[in-house]
Amino acid sequence: MGLVLHSPEGVPYRFDPGSLCLELLPTGGSGSYARYEVLHEPANLVVWAARSRLRPAPSIEVTEAELAAARELRAALWRMAVDRAHGRTPRPQDVAAVNEAASRPPLPVRLRRDGGRGWAREWGPGATGTQLLSTVARDAVDLFGGPYAHRIRECAADDCRLVFVDTSRPGRRRWCSMERCGNRHKVRALRARREESGERGEHREGE
Repeated sequence: MGLVLHSPEGVPYRFDPGSLCLELLPTGGSGSYARYEVLHEPANLVVWAARSRLRPAPSIEVTEAELAAARELRAALWRMAVDRAHGRTPRPQDVAAVNEAASRPPLPVRLRRDGGRGWAREWGPGATGTQLLSTVARDAVDLFGGPYAHRIRECAADDCRLVFVDTSRPGRRRWCSMERCGNRHKVRALRARREESGERGEHREGE
């Protein structure tokens, strides 16, 4: 599970936010998140669905109106996730936006003959963007109203705002990705220890 993101330097790394609804957040947003925007046209939301944890994703048809609704739902989820990560109560308008999206029919699932899980329309006409957003919103209901809500966190790096839910047994996850922010922290900590050790050595020689 997880998404492949790219650092500002263009280096790819894997980020697993822990839930479907949080996978929508790295697709962009407003303000400082606008530079990460990838949902420019309906086809972009279809691509996101194919890369998400819905694998294998069903065939989805998205309209311009549904794309706009996806951006609105994403904005509400961003605020809810950040508020929850910092111990704040989610804003009523954001809760209402998630509930509204979740009230629509979701992507219908089916049990395949081989025992695997599939989508009821995967061999027929494409599902709708509204069904996709309902599935995302219902996942958000399960997350924010479930046992892992208190484990929604923001990456501990000062220059990273990615949000994830820590589903690990010990519950000590701090970084969006050990490949990216976790590794940078280790490198900085090692450099700081070496510099401190060097300063101590110089101090002893000067005594």
